[in-house]
Amino acid sequence: MAISDYVPNIDEIIGKWNKQPMLRPRIAKVTVNISVGAATERLGKAIRVIEELTGQKPVPRRARRTIKDFGIRKGENIAAKVTLRGEKAMEFLKKAFEAIGYKLKASSFDEFGNVSFGIKEHILIPGVKYDPEIGVFGMDVAITFERPGFRVLRRRRCRKQSIPRRHRVTKEEAMVYLYKVFGVDIV
Repeated sequence: MAISDYVPNIDEIIGKWNKQPMLRPRIAKVTVNISVGAATERLGKAIRVIEELTGQKPVPRRARRTIKDFGIRKGENIAAKVTLRGEKAMEFLKKAFEAIGYKLKASSFDEFGNVSFGIKEHILIPGVKYDPEIGVFGMDVAITFERPGFRVLRRRRCRKQSIPRRHRVTKEEAMVYLYKVFGVDIV
């Protein structure tokens, strides 16, 4: 299947973006998450891997609740995440899409155009070599899209209660954006 099967009006969407630049979506942030499930030395290695891949210091994430079957206690560090914005996000996405073969499932997109996908092994990312001391880690990558002007929702002064649905990014627009900018095929 091609992108035209999921988005039949690609040219119409691109024409709308060219006429009105404020409607063109952009990547607000890219969140990279590695979860190891326990506060062991493996978490320290995962933090080192994610820092090496992104060039930013990761934040440890805590467990929300206790799960006895997995040996997880509430409040225990079990994962690490990094939020990338701007050029760092674009550079990381180029490598991440290469690791997954420039293919995404249509079911990976939500109704507001955000997309998440997984990388099975971090050594699939170009430029990363296997280190037997560290091991192999999988990771989740989440891309958040927004339009210019969306900060009205987050600003401190004169905050707007909600952004209208017509100004939110749709699933189809996110698919077209990734297809045009990164050459990603929708499967």
